[in-house]
Amino acid sequence: MSTKETLFDANEITVSMGPQHPSTHGVLQVKLKLDGERVIDANCVIGYLHRGVEKLGEAQTYGQFVPTLDRMDYIAAVSNCLGYCETIEKLLGITAPPRAQYIRVILTELNRISSHLLWLGTHALDIGAMTVFLYAFREREEILKIFENYCGARLTTHVFRIGGTQYELYDGFEAQVRAFVKDFPSKIAEYETLLTENRIWISRTRGVGVISAKDAIAMGVTGPCLRGSGVEWDLRKAKPYAAYADFQFDIPTGATGDTYDRYMVRMEEMRQSCRIVGQAVEKIPDGPLMAKLSKIIKPPVGDIYHSIEAPKGELGYYIVSDGTTQAYRARVRPPSFVNLQALRRMVTGLMVADVVAIIGTLDIVLGEIDR
Repeated sequence: MSTKETLFDANEITVSMGPQHPSTHGVLQVKLKLDGERVIDANCVIGYLHRGVEKLGEAQTYGQFVPTLDRMDYIAAVSNCLGYCETIEKLLGITAPPRAQYIRVILTELNRISSHLLWLGTHALDIGAMTVFLYAFREREEILKIFENYCGARLTTHVFRIGGTQYELYDGFEAQVRAFVKDFPSKIAEYETLLTENRIWISRTRGVGVISAKDAIAMGVTGPCLRGSGVEWDLRKAKPYAAYADFQFDIPTGATGDTYDRYMVRMEEMRQSCRIVGQAVEKIPDGPLMAKLSKIIKPPVGDIYHSIEAPKGELGYYIVSDGTTQAYRARVRPPSFVNLQALRRMVTGLMVADVVAIIGTLDIVLGEIDR
């Protein structure tokens, strides 16, 4: 074969990952343009899971819409509801009682750990480390037991209401949470023993999927993906909400913005979340769970944007009220959707095998992207 002859009479080939590929973590299609096994371009195709969540927010009353949000990022249902409830509370000019605020923080941080554990297990599985998946789900199960005891649900955990929380803590809640907080740091050490200095893990993640702080900011990347590039930005510190101002915790950051740095950031975030939960459970105040609020919620005419630090990044809600019981406009700023646009920049020039590791490090959920 002469040097001018190429396979299929083309210098480049296009292959499709998904929308059913096991490593795309949902119905995501990635069209890869390849030169041999080297990626020269990538295009993400989304929309296979679209369910019209935002339009449901305009068709349902404010209270009816809350359970629907559990189904966006179904790995972090607690965070979804917290962001929306706080948005409507700001629109109404009310604040949830201190007891409700502390319960919200405890459940939200447990949910952050649960989300990161699922990410860790599946990300490691994508790269070929199966044992970590089993270990991570072992601890995640303990968190799901707390959720199930509290509200009856394990995955789409519906725990908050506009104005506070509906359910009082069950007998033994504090003891169960304390036991988890005491035990969990040693489990993180086990995960790190398996991965952090593992030469295969390092070769598959270090220097892979690098994105600079400048590029991450320009693309609107948030959460661990932004902090992995060295940007110390966390809405729990920058714009405290709920009761986060009452707690001491650190914001972990990376240095080079590669897949390994994002792994290390999430590992430390789990430790910090455990630290927050440990502080909160020791000083849950007494008092009511709900603010004084009319059963028929009619916010005044106006609009508002409010965001929180969800496990995957900034989760924001923009609500326009026309004074009725339903939002005139409801829009969501989901972190997975915004972070996904960085994929092309992160995979270009790398190998096909690296695409799997980079998709995993973004920690996307298609229910949130397509919403």
